[in-house]
Amino acid sequence: MTPPSEKGAAIGRGIGIGLMYGLWKPRVLGAWRVPSSGPVILAVNHAHNLDGPMLMGTAPRPVHFLIKKEAFVGPLGPFLEGIGQLKVDRTAPDRTAITGALDVLASGGVLGIFPEGTRGQGDFASLRSGLAYFAVRSGAPIVPVAVLGSTERRGRLIRALPPLRSGVDVVFGDAFQAQEGDDSGRRTRKALDDATVRIQERLTAHLENAKRLTGR
Repeated sequence: MTPPSEKGAAIGRGIGIGLMYGLWKPRVLGAWRVPSSGPVILAVNHAHNLDGPMLMGTAPRPVHFLIKKEAFVGPLGPFLEGIGQLKVDRTAPDRTAITGALDVLASGGVLGIFPEGTRGQGDFASLRSGLAYFAVRSGAPIVPVAVLGSTERRGRLIRALPPLRSGVDVVFGDAFQAQEGDDSGRRTRKALDDATVRIQERLTAHLENAKRLTGR
């Protein structure tokens, strides 16, 4: 398997910047909280189809996202792979995607994950265990990210996107480790379950703080 392209992810970041600042009005808060080097996982709430491109265009470093395989159709497939994104089969353990994601972290890159697994309310109410696995296996810190867009229906060309030229807030939280104390480094099922609970608590708290900070 060819490792995800860091150069491609950098190109994707440039495309994201142009797209986001051209069509919407992003306000980025706390980007300095993302470590400037070394492996890191961005855990992002997922309420809009815009969330992935938004992060690619507003994060201070190039991001490799795990994206559902259904998005890799037609010419979009080679494009997403070309900009360093990772295809994942959500219906079964995907060893290729797992290896690719761990390779990103092992090389000191940034891995983007929607821990809820699919677009929904974007409230971190239901987390899958994948985020905990990658964090525990790699030892990479997690940075919670809240993407908060307008709930206004007018001006929407597509229901799953915020209205064009509307404000969208991207709020980065403090980095934290998935495990602490005696659990550090353990990969047992209980350790992963405990890490998932800890992660969910931190992500939910960050989302609540982000809403208070932005007034959304």
